Amino acid sequence: MAAQDWRALGADKKIAAGILGILVGGLGIHKFVLGYTTEGLIMLLGTVLTCGMAAIVFGPIGLVEGILYLVKSDEEFVRTYIQNKRGWF
Repeated sequence: MAAQDWRALGADKKIAAGILGILVGGLGIHKFVLGYTTEGLIMLLGTVLTCGMAAIVFGPIGLVEGILYLVKSDEEFVRTYIQNKRGWF
C-alpha cells in the first residue's frame, strides 16, 4: 500500500499523538487524538481527581506510548492503534 493510503487510514495522527504523549502524557490527551475516549478519561480524570498524584504513574505511561507511536512505521501504527484498537502500549 502506498504511503498516502496509510495516512488516509490514520497514520496522520501518529505525530500529534506521539508528541502529546511525550509532553503531556499524564493527562491522556494523546488517547483522545487516537479516539480512545475511555482510556483518555481514565488518565485525565485520574490525574485531575488526585491533584496530579496519578501523573506519577500516567506520565511515564504517556511518555512510553508517545515514543512507541513515533518509532513505528505508518503501516504498523495504523494496524496496531487504528485498526486493532490497542488502547494501552
